[in-house]
Amino acid sequence: MAMLKQADSAEKMRHRVSDEQRRLVLDLRRRHSLREVAEITGLPLGTVKTLVSRSGAFRDNEQHRALFTLPPISASTETLPSVPELPPQEVVTGDKEVDAVLWLRSIISTGQSALIERAMEGAKKIRTPLDALEKRYRDYLVTTNPGHPFAAMSSFGFADLDALATRAIEQHRLRLEGAARFGDALLADTEAESFCIAALRGLEATGHLGDFDKGQVAARFNAHPELLPHTLADCLYELDYWNQLYRLRNAVDRDASDGPPEATVRDWFVFGLLAQIRPRDKAEGLAVFRYLIASQREDMAESEAILRNLIG
Repeated sequence: MAMLKQADSAEKMRHRVSDEQRRLVLDLRRRHSLREVAEITGLPLGTVKTLVSRSGAFRDNEQHRALFTLPPISASTETLPSVPELPPQEVVTGDKEVDAVLWLRSIISTGQSALIERAMEGAKKIRTPLDALEKRYRDYLVTTNPGHPFAAMSSFGFADLDALATRAIEQHRLRLEGAARFGDALLADTEAESFCIAALRGLEATGHLGDFDKGQVAARFNAHPELLPHTLADCLYELDYWNQLYRLRNAVDRDASDGPPEATVRDWFVFGLLAQIRPRDKAEGLAVFRYLIASQREDMAESEAILRNLIG
């Protein structure tokens, strides 16, 4: 009986709210809280909540997420050698101890845990402090590259083998993951990138940095509403996709890690949506705030508008 009364009440509500009011509520919800929408429209808060919930417009867009998802990991596509050969010992500086550290660094850079352990043990046998060897290496670089203002940069972090090992292990893990997800096609355009290229085809870049007009970009992507983020969570999901794809590629080929420029344009377009789509709750708003800090994008031009959106 209670369910019948609820259904009857909902039916009456549908008759009371016009299509124009329904569209207005959904449009306002993108920029205002539910309570603010109720105040602006003069509709009961419960009615506003029901209209928004039934519209589905503020639920996560599963079709969007399907496109912006990395391929699953498949061990059968592993193509990297399991145990690389030891890098050859070479005379680089003529300083035996410095060259020994350079060789150890090349071993550590393989990312192979077993080889790294051997290299770290070998480092303990070098009597001269590594900081002193770093200075000798820096002096060598400056001397052999006279007049070069950045000659010494290659020596920065020379003595910090632990930090190098941490980075190398992570890079090796990413290379394995890239092979397991994409096989030999890691650097090829993904379906998401192909969509971005097709959506922006014909647009001409403006300025010397190859930027595109933001209004034209938004119009092109908005013409594909089925692939737009519906929620802030959708935005974060897609931004994470671009970040993961970049990291996997960067571990293999730094020069090709950015992908096509249209993908970068899409990333910034979605980043801008963080200032336009209202958070559904405090948890979603907090997730966006944490993303800004973790991604080091809190000082971008769009960030102030994003923060204003989060705090209402």
